Amino acid sequence: MAAPDFARLAEQLIDWHAHQQRLLPWRAAPAGQRPPYSVWISEVMLQQTRAETAAGYFERWMERFPTVQALAAADLQDVLKLWEGLGYYARARNLHRAARQIVENHGGEVPAERAALRALPGVGAYTAGAILSIAFNQPEPILDGNVQRVLARLCDLEQPIDEPAVQQHLWQLARMLVEAAPPAAAGDCNEGLMELGATVCTPQKPRCLLCPLADSCAAALAGRQTERPLRSPRKSSPHYDVAAGVIWAGAPFQSQLLLAQRPAEGLLGGLWEFPGGKLEKDDADLAACLRREIDEELGIAIEVLGWLTTIRHAYTHFRITLHTFHARHVSGQPQAIGCQRWLWLGIEEVARYPLPVTDQKILAALHAQKNG
Repeated sequence: MAAPDFARLAEQLIDWHAHQQRLLPWRAAPAGQRPPYSVWISEVMLQQTRAETAAGYFERWMERFPTVQALAAADLQDVLKLWEGLGYYARARNLHRAARQIVENHGGEVPAERAALRALPGVGAYTAGAILSIAFNQPEPILDGNVQRVLARLCDLEQPIDEPAVQQHLWQLARMLVEAAPPAAAGDCNEGLMELGATVCTPQKPRCLLCPLADSCAAALAGRQTERPLRSPRKSSPHYDVAAGVIWAGAPFQSQLLLAQRPAEGLLGGLWEFPGGKLEKDDADLAACLRREIDEELGIAIEVLGWLTTIRHAYTHFRITLHTFHARHVSGQPQAIGCQRWLWLGIEEVARYPLPVTDQKILAALHAQKNG
């Protein structure tokens, strides 16, 4: 097929976006006139998160941490608590670390150079391109899931888009498009591209009749828009049974309970949880699993009491069924063996700490049982 007319496509995207963009809190000013800090925060929040969900978090974040300096000075636990529910918590940890680096190395100003941005924790090629184009109007490309889908349909790509060579080709297409935009319109072009993928060129049932690029879309013209993009077959994600304990110092609901903080790095790093772990083949049952895990993680002996709740949850690469039990502390002084810290807390104090979504559900089940 002939190469797309990128200059025409860019102008069509910019015009469409000017009239059809959603009203979102990070769009209080036009692209190119927004504070780089707010662009950075919004783009990180939008990774793996729908705009409608991110909007409320963004407003609360900017109220609490309105500047890079405010974020850098914050306690990480406060940052994680404000992020609670957004998932992919490494994003919040990286924002905090990057803010401190920006204050220390860049005078508190988000850098406007690709190399400097890429040196910050959590800033990859996409985030750097978004900041440079939307905040600084530099003709730098972006490539998120929405953009990949638009470009794959526009060019009717016949290869799976997750293949490295195809990813490289998509980056080239994204660069050609943004570089073809009129002067000082790189941010509008990129934002329009993302908006088109989010609202019109959707994964299922794309709204081609509303698309400003429909007459240039090779897949749509060939009737293959729902067949693009192609992806390599997915491997099935493993499943694990996990046991967790609400460990009481004495009688349930009449004493304090034990909360443990996960290691700083890795999955859900720095969050607090009702401790436990994965069922192993040598565990006789879930109760035995819980006793073993608590001994290995905290060095104490417990008595497993009644079942509380069962929660099913999917992470990026695996799924779990979380079986939660009441338990009672029997002997031993808790130690931070497999965790960062531990605390005895009253049930009403638990919500002050940043919890994974599974543990928020455990806490809700506790309150429901207490008040039932």
